[in-house]
Amino acid sequence: MQTTMNALLQQHAVEAKAIGAPGRDWLTYGGLRDLSEAVADALHGMGIGAADRVAIVLPNGPEMAAAFVTVAQVATTAPLNPAYREEEYKFYLEDLKAKALLIEEGYDGPALAAAQSLGMGIIRLSVAENAPAGHFTLTSELSGTASVAPGADDVALILHTSGTTSRPKIVPLLQSNVAASAEHIRASLELSPGDRCMNVMPLFHIHGLLAAVSASLAAGASVWCAPGFDALRFFTWMKEAEPTWYTAVPTMHQAILSRAGRNAEVIEAANLRFLRSSSASLPAQVMVKLQETFGAPVIEGYGMTEAAHQMASNPLPPRAQKPGAVGVEAGPKVRIAHETEDHLMEGTGEVVISGPNVTPGYEGNPQANAKSFFEAEGARWFRTGDQGAFDDDGYLHLTGRLKEIINRGGEKISPLEVDGVLLDHPEVAQVVTFALPHPKLGEEVAAAIVLTEGSQATEKDIRAFATERMADFKVPRKVIILDEIPKGATGKMQRIGLAEKLGLVEKA
Repeated sequence: MQTTMNALLQQHAVEAKAIGAPGRDWLTYGGLRDLSEAVADALHGMGIGAADRVAIVLPNGPEMAAAFVTVAQVATTAPLNPAYREEEYKFYLEDLKAKALLIEEGYDGPALAAAQSLGMGIIRLSVAENAPAGHFTLTSELSGTASVAPGADDVALILHTSGTTSRPKIVPLLQSNVAASAEHIRASLELSPGDRCMNVMPLFHIHGLLAAVSASLAAGASVWCAPGFDALRFFTWMKEAEPTWYTAVPTMHQAILSRAGRNAEVIEAANLRFLRSSSASLPAQVMVKLQETFGAPVIEGYGMTEAAHQMASNPLPPRAQKPGAVGVEAGPKVRIAHETEDHLMEGTGEVVISGPNVTPGYEGNPQANAKSFFEAEGARWFRTGDQGAFDDDGYLHLTGRLKEIINRGGEKISPLEVDGVLLDHPEVAQVVTFALPHPKLGEEVAAAIVLTEGSQATEKDIRAFATERMADFKVPRKVIILDEIPKGATGKMQRIGLAEKLGLVEKA
């Protein structure tokens, strides 16, 4: 197995197309290899080497994908959300101890202001007119010498956890972690040079960086990079890109389904080998509808940043894709552990993982590492924070994040279970069940809902539907009907903090 990003790119001596974009030519494998050498020369001439960190703030697209791949062969990459404000950039850049910031030529936004206030070096990325997709040059006032290529134990990628309930934690992923994860995803999806992924995921997030870009390169396959997700343009892109697969989060899939009816011809002409979903639990109803609509298997994967993305995956046919399950072990070892004691167990408990793709630990946070890792049965296990259990066929079923489980006066309620029941209502398009603080019970069940177009259903109707299908203590006492449910930067709907976002409780 390849152990560095450089080895990952070099393992295929074929002219596989590597990075694409709307209206742009492809960058071939050979071109990407040449670009990697040019980037290495440029960064080494700026004094940037394996131990240095380069923050990247670029819009989604082929240049961002190619920048991640090539810079990671020289130094540590730290992609950041282009939508951050200056104070957020100051926090992340300082927290990361980045040596330089990589931005587009002509960019004069908050990331630049933050970097300049911290005295950081600036690297500008420019694209020549009519250049192949993903091809660029780098310039900077930085100068120096460096030449050592990263090894397997050097850090390739640094990302922050979401920090929903506390200060975001720094997750360093080694060259060997990234290479192992890319190979795991390639193997589970049986990717080959003939495959083409249409990437609509943000490329400051582990899902797009690993599942779409790195795994494709591990197979010598193609990646078609969209400028971001846009349900209105999705089918136009699909017609142009002619992908064999795409990967997205559940909310994106739901938005795609909402426009599928008017794009039947594009779907009919598509040659999708499969669809992939990850980064949040895919409702069973959505999985079934996607499969019916596209006539292709839906492969739900289970991943997280600390695992360099993938941990489990529904298998390809002829094995079953089980709605409501996140699949079978697909890379690292996946087991169930006691939620408070450091040992493995059978039944329902906390999902834990161990393998070559797992981060060595949070940076500068011994307390978090002590809580998150333990030794058992000759292996080091990472606690995912998810609750779940395996069925008799070895498929993992999640019951929710441990922090998201609703405790209603001692009764524990899985928000995923309530989501599943409410989605059976014919007029419910999207739902997120969450905890609403209660003065006596501690927490009460609440649900934010988006109705189907033209629906006249009321809160009372939704609650009556739920009452007939689940125990009374699980029925949402509060139903909020919205035009759109607030989402995070990667398109995921977030349960923690939703009560505050919706103005149902005062912010702490």
